[in-house]
Order: sequence, then structure tokens, then C-alpha cells
Amino acid sequence: MARHRVRDRAARHQARRRGHRRRGGLAAAYRRGHPGVRTGGGGLPRLRPARRGRGLRPGHRPHRRRPGQGRGGPDRFHPLRRGRPGAAGHRERGRQGAADLLFARGRRGPAGRVDGEVRDQLANAPPAGLLTGLTGSAGANDDLLDAFGGMDITLVLVTAGVVALLLLFTYRSPVLWLIPLICVGVASQVASAVVYLLARHAGLTVDFQGQSVLTVLVFGVGVDYALLLIARYREELRRHRDRHQAMAVALRRSFPAILASAATVAIGLLCLLAAELNSTRSLGPVGAIGIAAAFLVMTLLLPAVLVLFGRWLFWPFVPRYSPHAVGHDVAEDHRMWGRVAAFVGRRPRAIWMGTAVALAALTLGIGNLSMGLPANETFTKEVGSVIGQRLITQHFAEGSASPAEITARADAADAVASAVRGVEGVASVQEPQRSPDGQWAMVRAVLAAEPDSSAAKDTVERMRDVVHAVPGAEALVGGETAIQLDTEVAAQRDERVVIPLILAAVFLILVLLLRALVAPVVLIASVVLSYAAAMGAAAFVLDAMGYTKLFSGLPLQTFLFLVALGVDYTIFLMTRAREEVGQLGHKRGVLHALTVTGGVITSAGLVLAATFAALTILPLVPSVQTGVIIAAGVLLDTFVIRSLLIPALAVHLGKKIWWPSRPVREAAAKAQAPTFLSRV
Repeated sequence: MARHRVRDRAARHQARRRGHRRRGGLAAAYRRGHPGVRTGGGGLPRLRPARRGRGLRPGHRPHRRRPGQGRGGPDRFHPLRRGRPGAAGHRERGRQGAADLLFARGRRGPAGRVDGEVRDQLANAPPAGLLTGLTGSAGANDDLLDAFGGMDITLVLVTAGVVALLLLFTYRSPVLWLIPLICVGVASQVASAVVYLLARHAGLTVDFQGQSVLTVLVFGVGVDYALLLIARYREELRRHRDRHQAMAVALRRSFPAILASAATVAIGLLCLLAAELNSTRSLGPVGAIGIAAAFLVMTLLLPAVLVLFGRWLFWPFVPRYSPHAVGHDVAEDHRMWGRVAAFVGRRPRAIWMGTAVALAALTLGIGNLSMGLPANETFTKEVGSVIGQRLITQHFAEGSASPAEITARADAADAVASAVRGVEGVASVQEPQRSPDGQWAMVRAVLAAEPDSSAAKDTVERMRDVVHAVPGAEALVGGETAIQLDTEVAAQRDERVVIPLILAAVFLILVLLLRALVAPVVLIASVVLSYAAAMGAAAFVLDAMGYTKLFSGLPLQTFLFLVALGVDYTIFLMTRAREEVGQLGHKRGVLHALTVTGGVITSAGLVLAATFAALTILPLVPSVQTGVIIAAGVLLDTFVIRSLLIPALAVHLGKKIWWPSRPVREAAAKAQAPTFLSRV
């Protein structure tokens, strides 16, 4: 007997070691539960529905009794009935006695995981014919940690692979693509390290969504900056014998546009600090750190590496110095975009009106979306907590997995419990449980509806009205349903406050950059239209995937990225257009800017869209939705907004778009300067 106990303890210890094996990097912070890193609260209820019988779902294999195992039901199996130290809970019998629901509140493992002993017994020890499931908030948190096990590395590899393929296609060089990829990898590690340190020592709140967005944001934006800088550097290599001088000119011409772009995105992200929802507010500093890391690495490390290795990096298309390249108009090297510019210049009014109507038509797809993502639809695959909730629904009140928790003064607890029993939508109310000091009490109320349903949230609101009316109770209603309700309220408040703040910040940056008022208004209107069209276009894709119910904070987060990143590319176009207009006149200058920036900005847009699309490999529905919406928005902005709508509007409005300033026409001789023709 003693030997069996030793082997059992050793097996449980090995299982816990396998489940809690540490990984390095930022992801380790989530699994180790460092201060400031959100992984779920401790002491959350664990619910173990146990069903006698066969078959829970198609393909489900019930646990079979192994030789030597005793017979018995949940009483023998459940650790509470075996007197496990530190556990406390109760048991409910289901309808017709077909199932038992066991409530437990006990120890938590690293990063908020369920105690390893409980998980091991659920997986290995059930008697014959007993189906079990770990559900409730603790079970859902455990499923989340399991689902993301190793996904941080997978996301980095997929993102890097997509970027590598696009860089190979762009440069057609077996060597050059490695340089920006290595540099952006360095930027990603720097950003992750800074976020990790702030999460551990400064109380920065980080979640899985923020970690995933940080990875794809750094890769996407960093490669964009690399594409712009390398494009200038390649042009200048044809005009300068000395590659050091060529890089100095390229960096001087591209740095202002890259700086303006990084500042716009970073300031827009920091506007999220005004949000109340933690998952939204934390995304602000996390994203801003990623942008800063990408900017510094791509303007400091990348130029040094390119100059260090020399021209041969571009092999087999090595840019050689040629005296004929001095004064050469680079627009002649972009014939396809020259044809696009000529098309826009012929009928600008018809083009901008036609594209605006097409984008407005896409917004009709928003009708396919709805707000509020149920907990049982959070994962892209079926997990144990969802299976357990389904089993509970079959045999118990639908809200049994997540009862409402009312805290009140101990002397008013009975009155609170009596008041809650009379609330419509409450299935049952437990007796009050006093705190150790005897001053407070908790009353648990099981809701008749599913915890994340609209009916359950309405019941919570009625409960709050009732308990607040009990004199001297100081009662508060909590629980999973109440948390979801408060989350939706906070998300709606954040949208009303943060969206105008983002638009105001971006507008001021555009005013300072372009020294105009009309152009910023036009650009802000275009990115808002682009966001609405992206939501509509993504809705058709999400409808086909079956993910049309949006997480509460998702519209605000995707709005920020699409507005900031959309303006990002527009800045590259309009800063170049303003310079060209000063030398070539308004119409010719705008079309020339479209011609010379079209190729590199389109490549940058494809890279950014592809990196955000990599989020769709994650097992969480909000991550998939984020990837689809942002990828759709970036593609629309790249191929429709920036290529057709804005140039056509600029040509149609004429010089009024620069009001109240006016681009200064420079001397004709200066227009021939080679450095001017390499600007973006």
C-alpha cells in the first residue's frame, strides 16, 4: 500500500512538472504569475460536473475504470469527499439524479492554474461510466493557459515566415531579406523584454491579446520602416560612389516620414490609457513600446548593418553607381503606378465618388456582426470548460456553473438573501456564509439563464436594484455574469471617450505635419470611412467562419489600429505630395507622388496585412477577429484609399486642400537635385 502511495505521488509530481514547465521570454510572465501580469484571480470556483451514463458528445470517449480501481460514484472520486486539506465546497444533485455538481474552492497552481492533483484525478481516476468536466471560471482559465501553451513561439515563427516570403518576393535577393528580418526580430525581443520588466516591476497589466498584438505589430511596422529606408538607399547607391554617403542621404530623406509615422501610431496607442477596460488600456503602453523599439532599431541598427555589408546584399540586382542616375526621375522606373496616376488624373471626381460609394456599400456587412461574445464561444476549438458547461445545462439550472455572488453586511445577510429569492430569473439562493471576522457574508444565487446570456445580465441588474434597497446592507453583486455586464458598460464608455480622443490626436499631428487644415479633415474622414468599410468587409469573412459575435473591447482596439496605421501610409503619400507640389505644380505634384510612392507603400501594406492575419492561427476567437478586421482594413487602405480615393480627392479639390498654407514653389534648378527625387 505504501509503495502504491509513493508511486501515485510521484506520478502526480511528474504531471505537475509537465504542466508547469517554464518557458523563457515574455510568455513566461503569464505562466509564472508575476505581479502585474493578468492570468486570472486566485480562489476562483472550480466546478466538476460528474455524470453517470454514456456519451457526452459525438466522438467523446468516457473514462474507463482500469484494473484494480474500485467502484463508486462522485462521493468516492471527488477530492472534497476524501478530505483533501484546504478544500471546501458542496454538492448538488441534478434532475432525475443523473448527475452531480460538485463545487470546490481550494488551492491554485502557478499563474492561477487549477491544482495539479485535481486535474490529474479528473483525467486519470474516474470510475467506470463516469463522465467528468472541469468548468466554471477556474476551468475556463485553465483552458486558456493550455490553449496558449507554445502559441507564442508558433505566432513568431508564422509571422517571421510570412514576412520572409514577402521580402523575398519584394527584393528577389537570396540575402537581402535576412537583414530586415533579423533586425525586426531584435526589435521584437527588445520590446518584449521592456514589457516584461514593466509588468514585473512597474505593475503594467498584460494579457494574451496584448502579447500577440505586440508581436505582429513590431514585425509589421518594423518591416514597413525597413522597406522605406532600403528603397531610398537603393536609389542613392546609384547616385553615389560611397555607400556611406548614400546611406546618409537616404536616412536624412526618409527619417522625417518614419518619425512622423511612429509618433502618430504611438500617440494614438497612448490614447488608450483613457480607457477603463484593462484589456484595452494595457494595449496602449504595450503597443507604444513596440512602436518605439521598431523605430529605434530600424533607424539605428538597420542602416549600420546595411552599410557594413555593402552593395553585394542586393545580389543579383546590385545597384551600381552611374553618372546618368544623377537627375534621373525615379517615376520612370514605376511604369505601372504611372498608369494608375494617369488614370486618377483623367477623371478624379468620378474616381473618388465611385470609390466612396463602393466603400459605403461594404459597410452594409456590419449588420452581420453583434456585440457580446459568449464564454462558450471564446475558443476556436472545443475545450473542457465548454463541455462541462454543456453537461451542466443538460441536468442543472443553466447558471449553476457561475452563480452570482452577493456580499453584504452580516447582520443584513438574511434580508438580502430573502430579497434575492423574489427576483425574477433566480433559480435558487444558498444560505449566507459568514466571513471569519463575522462582519460580512456572501450569498450565492444560481441564475436560471446561461451566465453570459442577455437574460442573465438583466437578472443581475434586477438583483442589484433589490439588494441596494436593503437598509444597511451595503450589498454588492458580483460573479461572472456581473463581470461581463460591467465589462460591456465599460467598453461602451471607452468608445465614447477614447475614439474622439484618438481622432483629435491624429488630427493635430496631421495639422502640424502638413501645415494645413483642409487636408487633415479629408484624411481623417477617409480613415473613418475605411474603418467602417473594413468592419463590413471583415463581417462577410467572419460570418463564413462563424465568428460574428464580437468581444466588447474589440471595436475600439481595431479602430485605433486602422486609424493610426491608415494615416501612417497617408502620411508617406501626402508629405511627398506637398514637396512635389512645390516644384511641379498641384496636379502634377500629387500624381508624381502617387507614382513614386506606390510600389514601396503597397509592399509595406501587404506585409502589415499579412502579419496581422497571422493572428488567425491563435485559438481565441477575439484574436481571429482582430486579425481579419485589421488585415481587411490595411488592404482596403493600401489599394483603395491611398491609391485612388485620396489622390483623386486631392486633385479634385486643387490647391484648396493645402489651405491656409501653400506649398512654396522652389527654383527649377533645385527641382533637378537628385536628393529631392529620392524622397518619400
